[in-house]
Amino acid sequence: MPDISLISIIFTAALTLVCLFLILSPLLKWDTYFQHKTGGQDLSISKEALLTTLNELEFEYKMDKISHADYKNLRKQYEVEIANILQEEERLQTVNIDEELMAEVEKEIELQMKSYKKQKGDVK
Repeated sequence: MPDISLISIIFTAALTLVCLFLILSPLLKWDTYFQHKTGGQDLSISKEALLTTLNELEFEYKMDKISHADYKNLRKQYEVEIANILQEEERLQTVNIDEELMAEVEKEIELQMKSYKKQKGDVK
């Protein structure tokens, strides 16, 4: 009989440790909370969420649920965040345009070089 109680104690302790690990593991991953998302789709989602929040803030202010000072402070914070997102989107867009333009220019140069080599080959 002592073997059964020892096995059940070990099993209970292991099960408890696994449960604690599963509960606490998301809290120990700090890097996921501090990462700044820079993908274009993530930025547009964040921008939409901020614009919606700004709309709701204005609605609550008009319904006299928040004070004028709080409304001004929160509105300014959200507007700054939206402006930062818009700047980041613009920066990403110009980088994409530049890459597309460079690829197009390189393709055109390659075509010109091929035609030049053909002309030079025909002359010889």
